Amino acid sequence: MKILQSNLFIKTVKKLHKSEKELLDEVIKTLIAQPELGDLKTSDLNGVRVYKFKVNINQMLLAYRYQKETLVLMLLAYGTHENFYRDLKKSILNS
Repeated sequence: MKILQSNLFIKTVKKLHKSEKELLDEVIKTLIAQPELGDLKTSDLNGVRVYKFKVNINQMLLAYRYQKETLVLMLLAYGTHENFYRDLKKSILNS
């Protein structure tokens, strides 16, 4: 499976602490094994899946697209719920 990263995702991950990056890597490995695990969104975010998980006490969201035909997992965004969907929509519209 091919893994791609959006600019928004790359920019966010650069700011993370090492322990949080390691946890995010584990979540991504889980999604590689089960790419349809996240909740499928509709409307403006049609085709985007969001996987929710805990880091310490914070609920984190990881947005991605999975293309079954080409086996591509595109990591779109990562962060807390605050402004997550707004920033994700802006990122998708600008790409």
